[in-house]
Amino acid sequence: MNSFISWIGGKNYLKKQIVSRFPDSIGRYIEVFGGAAWVLFYKDRHAEMEVYNDYNSDLVNLFRCVKFHRPELQRELSGTLNSRELFEDFKAQYKIRGMTDIQRAARFFMLIKSSYGSNQRQFGCVKKNIRVMSEYLERIEERLSGVIIENKSFENLIKVYDKPDALLYLDPPYYGTEKYYQVQFAKEDHMRLNAVLKNVKGKFLLSYNDCEYIRELYRDFGIEEIQRSNNLVSRYESNKVYKELLISNY
Repeated sequence: MNSFISWIGGKNYLKKQIVSRFPDSIGRYIEVFGGAAWVLFYKDRHAEMEVYNDYNSDLVNLFRCVKFHRPELQRELSGTLNSRELFEDFKAQYKIRGMTDIQRAARFFMLIKSSYGSNQRQFGCVKKNIRVMSEYLERIEERLSGVIIENKSFENLIKVYDKPDALLYLDPPYYGTEKYYQVQFAKEDHMRLNAVLKNVKGKFLLSYNDCEYIRELYRDFGIEEIQRSNNLVSRYESNKVYKELLISNY
């Protein structure tokens, strides 16, 4: 199944390639930088225990509201329209004091859905069927029913859930592109992540952009180059691809 949202750096176009490289036997599956969870949603279940995590509290609140309060979230969405005026209202409102989690989740959901490239800043001027989007949340609620949803730093999350039978899938903000993410991820954070992964008990698979810094940082691990269409460029030019790396300790 597909995710219910788009997200910067989302793995819609690589999810099949990523999952095909997972180990055959996984006791627990942990998405450390969850985002839109395209890889999680690709299968009905990856392991007996599944964990979705993201450091963005607005994103985690949306996932939790879909899992635990889906009917109430749908009721909140039933009064919305896909319009520039409401988009600007939602942008101004969703973080103000007094909003319930459900009200905040509905506004954040509409910001993602109606913004240009899901950047939550500019109105996208694209036709959207809100009723269809809202109805799809029922399938998402069912898929998330057995998933643990966390809002932790990557260090804390790995410390809690890392076990010998674990598979950690990590899709951090790509090196040099950190400005596009709401939660900042500096060069020091890339280095901290590398240090943590050197000592994990389980297996990990890591997605990154292909650059010399990352190749050097992870030179002690297996590195595989893959590529996908560069979606923004390919709208205007043909045969444009974007190179990425899959890095693993197995």
